[in-house]
Amino acid sequence: QVQLVESGGGLVQVGGSLRLSCAASGRTFSSYLMGWFRQAPGKERDFVSAINTSGDTIYYADSVKGRFTISRDNTKNTVYLQVNSLKPEDTAVYYCAAGRLINNYARSDQYAYWGQGTQVTVSS
Repeated sequence: QVQLVESGGGLVQVGGSLRLSCAASGRTFSSYLMGWFRQAPGKERDFVSAINTSGDTIYYADSVKGRFTISRDNTKNTVYLQVNSLKPEDTAVYYCAAGRLINNYARSDQYAYWGQGTQVTVSS
């Protein structure tokens, strides 16, 4: 069982930055692939980024490449998402997720555990 708690969201202007954090409970955090997804009002939950257990394999959605950076600190049971050069279309609730037996990191149904989400709002 893993419990995930996101933080770091907020209201930011176009071009601004935020650092999202996702703190995990339990002693097995390092054995989970971690992902970030986002969901805008009236839209489906979309893949943003994922990182493998050791942090040396990373994936990004095309829409965020070059602007977002995922990282993890297994000593702190935390995964981060640095979001830079924010655009209005980045406005969404951002969720972190954890999973072990993942064949397709971009599919939300592959992840077993989810946080409650943190709101990111980008004003123009």
